[in-house]
Amino acid sequence: MKNILVFIFAFFVNTAFTQVSDFKHIDFTKADHIAKLNEDSSLENLPLLVHNLTYKLTTDVEKFRAIYIWVCKNVSGDANQHHKVLQKREKFKKDSLGYIVWNNEYKKIAFKKLLKQKKTMCTGYAYLIKELCFIANIESEIIDGYARSVDCNVEKLESPNHSWNAVKLDNKWYLSDATWSSGYMINSSLFIPDYNDGYFLTDPILFAKNHYPIQKKWFLNNSLIQSIFISEPIIYGETFKQQIIPISPKKLNTTIKKNEEINFSFKSLNTISIDKISLIQISGTNIKSFEIYELKNKNGLITFKYRFKHKGFYDVHLKIENDIVATYSIRVIKDRNHND
Repeated sequence: MKNILVFIFAFFVNTAFTQVSDFKHIDFTKADHIAKLNEDSSLENLPLLVHNLTYKLTTDVEKFRAIYIWVCKNVSGDANQHHKVLQKREKFKKDSLGYIVWNNEYKKIAFKKLLKQKKTMCTGYAYLIKELCFIANIESEIIDGYARSVDCNVEKLESPNHSWNAVKLDNKWYLSDATWSSGYMINSSLFIPDYNDGYFLTDPILFAKNHYPIQKKWFLNNSLIQSIFISEPIIYGETFKQQIIPISPKKLNTTIKKNEEINFSFKSLNTISIDKISLIQISGTNIKSFEIYELKNKNGLITFKYRFKHKGFYDVHLKIENDIVATYSIRVIKDRNHND
């Protein structure tokens, strides 16, 4: 059994590195510069935009990079559209067919706004990426599914609420999310531009931590079942920036006995210094750092331990430098063999 587990873990690690290392030899500086030079270009003539973004680039991955960067940095999230869709999802919560009919009609309005004002939501981002790729002779697909965050699809898959892209480069499929790369919403009313490169050609195992496609083939070489997806720790945009894949604890909610040792581990796809790692608890404006021990980094696999000495509920956060990258809820119960 132990040998089987070692094999599974080795497969996990090797798979995790397959995608992110595919284009490490590519310097995207030129593609990024071209995207910057074409800042504020119109969407009224998509073939012209694609030509300007790609004609000086030789590889498909560089062309896709220029397209992706341009979309992420020139198209804004539409707060009004975001709010309206949330309202309609709530209204049609028990009428999925009604929501589909409404959404199909609303897409026509949304796409017009995208082309005129460069404002949209996830479907618009994914649609635009696919169209620009098509013109550039790059195969791309729109992937619909469930996005998991601190406030949606946490305990069950309620309804599909997100779209992203798969792109075929060098005869291999990759995953990207231009919506979440472009920035984020505050209170569903204000879009903050904040480019996150972590969603560009993301490792499929990391991507699956908060993206669950309706068509399971778009997990690529990773596979999940719903129960595992919704039970995992909560991760954030910063997790993708830092390129962190949480491994253990495996679940968001974990129950242990008082004074029982708990193991934390994660895979870092980037070089990381262990002195930047901490485990914290936030209560109001107070931040408590736990004294973790046996902190090790073995070829990018980071492990450490902690022992909770008092019973209760602990919402703890894995922190890398200044970024929270994973959240766990730990329930510590009384050890019947000891007094409180």
